[in-house]
Amino acid sequence: MTDRRKGTIMPDNDLPDVFLGRQPILDRHQQLFAYELLFRSGSAEKGNFASFIDGNQATATVIINAFTEFSLADALGPYQGFIKVDEGLLFSDLINALPPHTVVLEILDTVAQTQDMIARCEQLRQAGYILATHVRPETLDLDNKPLLRIAEVIKVDVSRVEPERLKQLTPSLKPLRKTLLAEKVESNDQMKLCHDLGFDLFQGYYFARPTVIQGKRLQSSEMALLRLLGLISQDADTAEIEKVFKQEPVLTLNLLRLTNSAGSGLPTKITSLRHAITILGRRQLLRWLQLLLYSGASSSAPVVNPLLQLAATRGRLMELLVDRTPAGKQGGRDLIDQAFMVGILSLMPTLTGTSMREILSQLSLAKPVNDALGERQGVLGDLLNLVESLENEDRAKAGEVLLRLPDIDANYANSCLTRALAWANSLARES
Repeated sequence: MTDRRKGTIMPDNDLPDVFLGRQPILDRHQQLFAYELLFRSGSAEKGNFASFIDGNQATATVIINAFTEFSLADALGPYQGFIKVDEGLLFSDLINALPPHTVVLEILDTVAQTQDMIARCEQLRQAGYILATHVRPETLDLDNKPLLRIAEVIKVDVSRVEPERLKQLTPSLKPLRKTLLAEKVESNDQMKLCHDLGFDLFQGYYFARPTVIQGKRLQSSEMALLRLLGLISQDADTAEIEKVFKQEPVLTLNLLRLTNSAGSGLPTKITSLRHAITILGRRQLLRWLQLLLYSGASSSAPVVNPLLQLAATRGRLMELLVDRTPAGKQGGRDLIDQAFMVGILSLMPTLTGTSMREILSQLSLAKPVNDALGERQGVLGDLLNLVESLENEDRAKAGEVLLRLPDIDANYANSCLTRALAWANSLARES
């Protein structure tokens, strides 16, 4: 099917569906720097996640489709996309269809570093592509790794090396003057160690997995946001909402700025809280408050929390997906709004160090939202499980969930994800 030297890939109409996933890559300030793009096959016959019959062909075809049919280059916004490249894709002409300014070609360590391979990498580098390579800490031999001299990014799997060995390894890599990326960072301790050792980029689930930090209390501004979310969800009187805002001057100022910006076409400026709440509308106010939890705007934080990207993407992806389900068609706008809320609030335990049970006890939420967040029940619970499993590359779990969501296929999920990414990126640019 694939002629590596000629670089041609024959079309195949029987290729399995493929799901697109992504994992954030952060810089030293824990700001979003790039995404690792993950391409996984889906097949109903094998739990929606089957292995490729011809991995080279399927991977190459899907990657190209992602940047054309799904407009992934636009969805990435200002961020780059790291793409794993095996031997077949490396020598394929299709790789030249990828935009050099948008992607980082991550050469897998299974690709033999032959003369032909190094020559091909040199050719791609001259064409403007950024290359990344892996090192195995346990068998590191800098003299026998010519790709290390060509690649701009060196990835180190920190889950496979003891801290003491990592401390010995890093000084041998620093003289290469490359961008060092620590991948599979699973804890704050690993993050701190890699940061202290001088790594430039960090990849892993350490900040996205809901780990409860015992004894941490919510700050007053976070409590105020939660109270406001509860009041608006209950459709409380405007006077009650206004009372909470008056206790938080920073929130009040931000609300007035937001409303003046949103209502720039109005003949008069917004000057009162009640007027601002009325003009902005409950639905837009609710979304703003949800995103504000992650943006750092409610505190003195000078930068956007990277959780904003993940939470905003989850919320937008959830509402796009639910619109395709029978429940979404019956529930209309209300269920779509609830889907967005589930996606946003699903990362609150990570943000606040508080259990989901405690968070839900402070909010009076609609039953579908409460069931989804607390018990993973209903269509919203299924969608949240799907979104998380795609993020975590949990193929088995995703396959189980998709069996309960027959109206959602790979193409629709990928299209929704690129739209969600584009929306979340626009929020980051505004921030």
